[in-house]
Formats: sequence, structure tokens, C-alpha cells
Amino acid sequence: MEAKQSNRSSCAQHWIGGQWVDSGTRRDSVNPGTGKAFGTYLDGGVNEARSAVGAALAAFRDTEWKADSTRRATALSHLADAYESRAEELATLISTEIGKIKAEARFEVALIPRTLRFAAGLAMQTYGRVMEARPGYQAMILREPIGVAGLIVPWNAPAYLAIRAMAPALAAGTTTVVKLPSQAAQVAALSSEIIASVPEITVGAVNIFVESGAEGAKFLVSSPDVPAISFTGSSAVGREIGIAAAANFKRVGLELGGKSPHLVFDDANLESALPRIEKSITVFGGQFCLTAGRLLVQRGIADAVRNGLAARLAKVKTGPAFDPANDMGSLIDQASVRRVNAMVEEAIRAGARVIVRGGPIIEGAFSCGAFYRPTLLEVSDSNLVIVRSEVFGAVQVMQVFDTEEQAITLANDSDYGLGASIWSENVDRPIRVARRLDVGMVFINDWASVAAQFEVGGVKHSGRGRLGGLASLDDFLEYKQITQTFRQPLS
Repeated sequence: MEAKQSNRSSCAQHWIGGQWVDSGTRRDSVNPGTGKAFGTYLDGGVNEARSAVGAALAAFRDTEWKADSTRRATALSHLADAYESRAEELATLISTEIGKIKAEARFEVALIPRTLRFAAGLAMQTYGRVMEARPGYQAMILREPIGVAGLIVPWNAPAYLAIRAMAPALAAGTTTVVKLPSQAAQVAALSSEIIASVPEITVGAVNIFVESGAEGAKFLVSSPDVPAISFTGSSAVGREIGIAAAANFKRVGLELGGKSPHLVFDDANLESALPRIEKSITVFGGQFCLTAGRLLVQRGIADAVRNGLAARLAKVKTGPAFDPANDMGSLIDQASVRRVNAMVEEAIRAGARVIVRGGPIIEGAFSCGAFYRPTLLEVSDSNLVIVRSEVFGAVQVMQVFDTEEQAITLANDSDYGLGASIWSENVDRPIRVARRLDVGMVFINDWASVAAQFEVGGVKHSGRGRLGGLASLDDFLEYKQITQTFRQPLS
């Protein structure tokens, strides 16, 4: 079965079973930088999810997709080429629909081909092992695709995060149903068109639907025909998914929230550190799981960090994504602006000291957009909500420490455990501290430097399982043991 060529409508539709599906309620796609509609999409739900699962199940049961690793590797490699050929178009659409400045949108798109090419290699590495465990007794392990995988993707990096989950799932031989949110409906449609252009992808191996609610996603989690779920999103929703999926003993991968700290020691190179610390709260408008919402600074350099970072944040130019002069685009919508601002106001009332008070842009030409200037607060109380909760906006909270031991204690005093950055020129300290941090990723004298070849994920409330690296196959494969006893020859 070959994938059909795309004929995408001007209204973003669902891509199910190799066909554009015209179902659901027609709604407007809104540019968060202007507050204005720029297109329409069809808002789906349970019906589309059910159809997508049916198509994926048929492709898994009735085609050679799950058994043909060479085809899967070729498909993933060719899909990387297809994304590269439309990279600028996709980046422009991400800027328009999600509000990222163009450089950040291009960065998101650039991650896609390398992820797909790494997965193409993984597709040829799903073999198991065999040995003669004792004389006359042979045992083998097969690693087999688990079935249909449900992939629930957020809006903050929709093109890349869809591929980050889809690539290993396809490499493993599963077929997929991808749920994308309504804020990324146009990106979903263009991604579907790119996927549809690759003939090696079997019809039904990839199915994509869009919904503004959660009923379709809940169907994926509850359906006995979907044995694997991969979810990227908030810890609160991840907990609900884990509980619901347990009813059918599903394999669940959860890449959840974070409150990543910078640990900046007295011997840090601030010339290198401050630009990265600034970017760690302004990239994607702070709407990023690795946004470094906590800044832990040793007392000897606290004034230098406080003043240097404040000067940098005051110069950050916030505005529409299409203007290359802007350093930071919009949040996803006005509701997010109100939510972030309310958290900051509550923190100030609770005793947080204002170093830089950014806040909403409520005047002038940008007042219709969802813009929020970066904010820097300083606290001494680690129990404040602004310290312990993920903000998902350009807000950073600074705390001062005296000793290395105190820095480690403060960093680990969190429900989250996704990432952390260590800034120090001492040859021994970074590794010594990194080994004691309760996180899934540590960046030494850097921030958010991840590679497709290595695993990404967190501990504690930041999730379970890993995407990227060799472990990315684990959620999509089952192990089967086969043994055989050889008959002894007749004498």
C-alpha cells in the first residue's frame, strides 16, 4: 500500500488512512502576535480518533510495515529529505501560528531531519539475540513492535515534538495516531502534507487529527487497540494519563514539566553564562519544558549576576515574530498572558523582590497580541508558588546560596527533575555536582544543549521514559522469548 499524494484544502483537515478527512467543526486559526485569524481548521474529537485508530490497526495487522525494517529506514530517511525541502515554509507557518520569532522557528525545523535520520538508523537495529544457553537448548529474544502508538503532542514546538515521538515509533515498526492541539492546526496540516509525499510510508502508518479539547486524546488513552502512549505536556495531565492508561496496563512514556535551575558558582565565566541564562527564559517566550525558571547564584557574584542579567533582560525586544529585530515573540494566547502575570503578581505580594518587571504589553500597536516582557524576581523563600511551579512564560526567580552543598540542596528541593545547568570553571566541581542532582539532564557551562543521538527526559514529576537516543525505542517494542530443545540424535 503506497501513500497517496496530498491535496490539502485551504481549511486544515485531518490526515487519516491516507486521506484528507473533512469532519469536525470549522474554526479560526489565530495568529497570537496579532490576535487575528489567518486561516481555518476542522476541530475533531472522538470520531476522528476512532477512525485514526482503525486505520493504524489495519496498517499494523494487514501490511508488511511492522516486518520490513528496510522500508521503514528508507521512509524515515526520505521523510527527512522532504522536511528539508519545505523547511522555510514550515518555519514561516510556525512563526505565524505559534508566535515564535523566525530564528527559533527555524531552529525547531532544523531538529526534524537529524531526528528522522537517527531514527532511520534505529529502524535497522531492532533485532534481538540468540544463544545456546546450555547444550541442546537454544534461547532467543525477539523485539517486536507493540502495535498502535498514540502520540499526544503539545503546541509549543508542534512540528518537532510530533516527529520526536513519531520517528522512534515508526522505526520500531508500530503504526501511529498523532493528536495535535488546535493551536497548531495549520502546522499539523502542512506536516501531514509532507508525510503524505513520501511513498515508502505505508497508508495508515501515520494518522494525524486535530482537536481543541481532549476527548480524542482520552479515547487513545482508553482504547485497548492502542497499547502504547507517548505524551508531552504538563505534569498534571501526565498524571491523569498514567492513571487512566493503567486500566489496560499500557506502555506510557511521559515527557512532562520542569523547573530547571542554573547553578552559578563564584568561579563561573559570566561573559559566557549571562547570554545563555538570558536565552533560557526568553526562548519560545519561556514556553519550553527546559525553560530555566530558577537561578541559583553564589553570594560572591550575586551582584554581578543580578545587575548583568537585569541589563540584558531590559534590552530584550518583544514583538511580532515576523520582525527580525525582535528577540522574543508572543505567548500562545491572551489567556496565557493573564495566567503568567497573575503568578508574578501573587509572588510579589508574597514577598518576591522585583529586579526586572516585564509584564504584558497593553498599549500601542502590539496590544492585540499575546506579548509578555521577561521578568526577573529574587526570593529567599523556596516555598513560594513562583519557585515551585512551572510558569510556562518568561519569568525567572533568583536565589542566593553560600556553599556548594547548599546549592545542591536548593536545586533538588523541587517536585521536578528535568534539567539543570552548572556554571563553573573549576575542573572538578561540575561533574561532582552533576552526579548529585536529581534530574534527567545536566548541561555544564551551557543550557539545553541536547542531541538526537542521546536520551532526553526527566525524573520525579518531570516524567518517565526517554525520547531520543537508543532508549527511544523502548516504549514501542515488546520482548518475546522463544526457546527450543534439540532432540539428541538416535544412536
